[in-house]
Amino acid sequence: MEFMFKIRAKAKMLQKRIVLPESLEERTLTAANILLKEEIARIVLIGKKEAILEKAKSLNLDSIDKAQIIDPDTYEKLDAYAKLMVEMRGSKGVTYEKARELLKDPLYLSTLMIKSGDADGEVAGAQNNTGDVLRPAFQYVKTLPGISVVSGAFIMVLKDKEFGEDGLMVFADCAVHPNPTASELAEIAVATGRTTRAIAGFEPRIAMLSFSTKGSAKHEMVDKVVEATRLAREMAPDLKIDGELQADAAIIAAIGQKKAPGSQIAGKANVLVFPTLETGNICYKLVQRLAHAEAIGPVLQGMAAPINDLSRGCSVDDIVQLVAITANQAGGM
Repeated sequence: MEFMFKIRAKAKMLQKRIVLPESLEERTLTAANILLKEEIARIVLIGKKEAILEKAKSLNLDSIDKAQIIDPDTYEKLDAYAKLMVEMRGSKGVTYEKARELLKDPLYLSTLMIKSGDADGEVAGAQNNTGDVLRPAFQYVKTLPGISVVSGAFIMVLKDKEFGEDGLMVFADCAVHPNPTASELAEIAVATGRTTRAIAGFEPRIAMLSFSTKGSAKHEMVDKVVEATRLAREMAPDLKIDGELQADAAIIAAIGQKKAPGSQIAGKANVLVFPTLETGNICYKLVQRLAHAEAIGPVLQGMAAPINDLSRGCSVDDIVQLVAITANQAGGM
């Protein structure tokens, strides 16, 4: 696919350091071999070097020795990381001893590497659940300045090139936050604009969706979207954002001109921000199935560094794709 070809090409140019903490997981190790062989990113694996290389040999993987392999028991920066953990969360009961114990967990060690500038991003979740992947990230990497909420965006690759940006659109939030407030929805819109620039590579035209267009209906849910639009424009005056817009007014030119004349977004949106997780999740799955679109993601956004969570049912190619996307995120921050 042309889109992922571009993503991989950009990742190769950026050469970001991406940590794969689940280093003995078969799909992850196989993906790491592809990433190293194709030089898509610099890969960091966490675990015992002998065990990782033995596992790679058993899988006939010939490029794993190009990875940086870090032993969580003997890594030279453990002491510095433990002190940083105490500095950041001593008030939450994290002692030096507890920090050293936590750093035996590859998910915590990965996070501290990123926090300390020793890695640029992380991809995990093939073996661990979402809560375990994100907990260290929330505690130590935290969110971007001005952003309090993490959300999930899907890049939708449509067969009909009439829509979005030559068939590319970005949908959010479809994965994380069930019912954002107006201020949180504004943050999601701004974060999605940044994701669009960093990964999709085009200038976002963001539609804040509702069941109303420019006052055609009155309801507190409409009021939330109106307020979120106002706040998002204040947060990021460099982004083109409009709302509230119904879905057809956002993406169909004739309807947009009729329902929202003079709007820069109506009829030509390439980013859709949904008022709730329920609407976003339902919509992306319907588009994926009914329009036979490819849904790439979710890409987590709002973190101060890119940390992405895989499905435990992911394929090797899913991991390769998400590492390339994570590298692109790192390059755009």
